Amino acid sequence: MINKYYFINKFETNNIDRLDNQTIVIYRNYSSKPLDENLILKIKKYCKKKKIKFYLSNHIKVAIKLDLDGAYIPSFNKSTEHLAFSLKKKFKIIGSAHNIKQIKIKEIQNVNKIFISSLFKKNKNYLGINKFKIISNLTKIKVVALGGISKKNVIKLRLLNNFEFAGISYFE
Repeated sequence: MINKYYFINKFETNNIDRLDNQTIVIYRNYSSKPLDENLILKIKKYCKKKKIKFYLSNHIKVAIKLDLDGAYIPSFNKSTEHLAFSLKKKFKIIGSAHNIKQIKIKEIQNVNKIFISSLFKKNKNYLGINKFKIISNLTKIKVVALGGISKKNVIKLRLLNNFEFAGISYFE
């Protein structure tokens, strides 16, 4: 199965309605406002109705408590406290990394997949295709491409032998 991961910052049903069931929604709440568990449950219910998996970013304990499909650990989160938690078999933990040091941290965090960025988006974490391939080969964990993936350049993922990707702009 070829997964696509869609990061959302707010709940908009029209964006979720356009997704297929191979897309996983990841809700990020990086604002200073406290996490709204009722909103998380509303998104979970809507995604379940659409047969779309739903992950929560940076709040593993809440994701477990609310029985979500998984959790996402951003590159800046180095915590390993979740390793002591009891997880259901279907619950997945994924994480992102921008360099070799962060990849090693994600391995210690025992993530199921590592999002490596930035593949196409020319920011401070920009890798490009060649560096992305090199860094991807430094881990045995499944790698997901992240950063600047659009409808125009998604075909280039074939150069990586990697069809899983994550982003925002591709979906909007």
